[in-house]
Amino acid sequence: MSTVDFWKYEGTANDFILFEVEDAHADLDPQVVARLCDRHRGVGADGVLLVTPSSFGLDGRMVVRNADGSRPEMCGNGLRCVALHLATRRGDPRVLHLETDAGLRTCRLDATRRDDGETEFHVTIEMGTITVGEPITVPFHDRRVNLVPVDAGNPHAVAFEGLDDDDLDVLGAQLQLSEPFPRGVNLERVVMQPSPPGGGAEASVSVFERGVGRTMACGTGACAVAAALVARGAARPGQKITVVLPGGPLEITLDAEGRANMRGAARRVFAGRVSVPDSAWARS
Repeated sequence: MSTVDFWKYEGTANDFILFEVEDAHADLDPQVVARLCDRHRGVGADGVLLVTPSSFGLDGRMVVRNADGSRPEMCGNGLRCVALHLATRRGDPRVLHLETDAGLRTCRLDATRRDDGETEFHVTIEMGTITVGEPITVPFHDRRVNLVPVDAGNPHAVAFEGLDDDDLDVLGAQLQLSEPFPRGVNLERVVMQPSPPGGGAEASVSVFERGVGRTMACGTGACAVAAALVARGAARPGQKITVVLPGGPLEITLDAEGRANMRGAARRVFAGRVSVPDSAWARS
């Protein structure tokens, strides 16, 4: 058992335990991840982020483990936290090129001074091409629900029709075992809002996240919703789309080819030390 440093970060209230690891192929045992993320008996988080050197000479590599120990391909909120961590540790570079399981992602940081004197950091990420699939219907209780499948580097299903909070949780769990989504899926419930002043489009979104459950925010989910809105004609390429999640807003823009930029806040909450079994560290 070794005692190791960790940092707690949050991006729009999606919270993470972050470790720095020198091995470029490092991974962490899923059972240990689940214990660390336990909000009653562990540190508590939606997931664990491993920050390692990049095998391709980039500024770093991010490995994500969800709260249940599963490994998603991508996490937009997590990547903003990693970018902020590396920027502050390395003297505040404004542009970082980071390796993820979904490919290269470029991150740009900006900082603003709030009225209370605190500095607020935002990170804009080039999220890659978001692909919208053909709508499908799935059985749910005594009805069928229409879903829009979206690939944002990880799988999403976007629902534009009536799901209450209980429905979102039950259907989200049901879809993890369903034939249309063999890798599981993140489920987003969308409620359109009046257009904000100055133009653009706005939607309120709640998320059931694969491997976590209900979360305060999901960066790739916000991109999936924005792409689905453009596909439906509810928003236009190049237009700012504000996705308001329980943890706060994310700003998404997509070009005509479906390439997305996501801008949102990131914040370091605290740092600490925690005991981790030596045997928990693995190589991927």
